[in-house]
Amino acid sequence: MDPALHHPLAGYVFVSSAMFVLGVFTMISRKNAIYVLMGAELILNAAALNFVAFARHRGGANALDGQMFAIFVIILAAAEAAVALGIVLQMFQHFPSIDVTAPERLGD
Repeated sequence: MDPALHHPLAGYVFVSSAMFVLGVFTMISRKNAIYVLMGAELILNAAALNFVAFARHRGGANALDGQMFAIFVIILAAAEAAVALGIVLQMFQHFPSIDVTAPERLGD
């Protein structure tokens, strides 16, 4: 076995990278606005997991920095979801579906 795989940080980085890849894949492959938002949430959660894992690994006096950044990411994700869902609801009123490729122009 590779000794790098037994490093305590390797599991967190692996899970975080898997979440990031799934989020990017979801955002690129789906046309539904809700799925695109879910992909963005996965990407933000992957970043938050990295913040917490690296802060815990580094330790020391600034061990809570990662948790503070993770809380900031969670707040940012909640605000992003609220604004984006409002946009999706407005889009659904003007167009028959929430397909992100359906609207050809925004003004009218």
